[in-house]
Amino acid sequence: MKTMIVICIFLLSHVTQSLANDIDPATDSQNLKKFFQDRFPNIPFDQYIYGALAYSKDAKSQYDSIMEFPPFEQEIDKGKLLWGTPFQNGKSFKDCFPNGGFGEAAKYPKYDKSTDQVITFEMMINNCLVSNGEKPFTYDDTNTMGLVTAYAKKLSDGLLMKVVISSVGAEKKYFNGRQLFFKRIGQLNLSCASCHITNAGNYFRDELISPAIGHTTHFPVFRGGEFLFTLHMRYRRCMEAMRAKPFPAGSIQLNELEFFHSYLSNGLPLEASVYRK
Repeated sequence: MKTMIVICIFLLSHVTQSLANDIDPATDSQNLKKFFQDRFPNIPFDQYIYGALAYSKDAKSQYDSIMEFPPFEQEIDKGKLLWGTPFQNGKSFKDCFPNGGFGEAAKYPKYDKSTDQVITFEMMINNCLVSNGEKPFTYDDTNTMGLVTAYAKKLSDGLLMKVVISSVGAEKKYFNGRQLFFKRIGQLNLSCASCHITNAGNYFRDELISPAIGHTTHFPVFRGGEFLFTLHMRYRRCMEAMRAKPFPAGSIQLNELEFFHSYLSNGLPLEASVYRK
């Protein structure tokens, strides 16, 4: 066990140094993917959409059984209703996105040069509401933003995540998010990387720890098949577990973290609104 910890620390140190020295996000993320490939050579890349389930055939089998008849389909139907319900001006969310929203979630987050900020899919939902004279949703409200994205992100199921970084401004936001991912915070002095890189595939108590790659492909999730969690809600819960004060959902910091985190999953297919333990 001690030997494994030493190896993981060495590998993480190598990855961290590589990421810090590279100015190219593509090489940056490829180094991390190679880290996981070298550490878990028997796990195909496309299996990382299943998170920690990729490390356990038994857990994956249970997941497959649950997903045959998901207990949260009614919640997704509520999101579908929100998505198609006309605003007061007669338009709906469908009118704000190309192709009625099909395939759009796979392209987010995006960097917007005109405002020098990361734009998330949730921000586009709120932009749609405001531009049509409606009140925006609260980013961590599961009954509005949670439900509507639980349905809308499924319109991209099966499509490969494609987050684009093609400018200096976008690279800066990427590395801002990366810095937060590797930054130790809170009374426990842990980072996202401490769990989801160093200890990915290991057990914490009775839970397998998931890898950083693939995380963003399946949110929102229904934890225990019942409780809807958006990605930013998950970030906040992790920060609370580290005994740190979390950034607000929809904040610049979490948007940039999502930008970095999502880029790591480029090339993986989306499968949103799924069961997680």
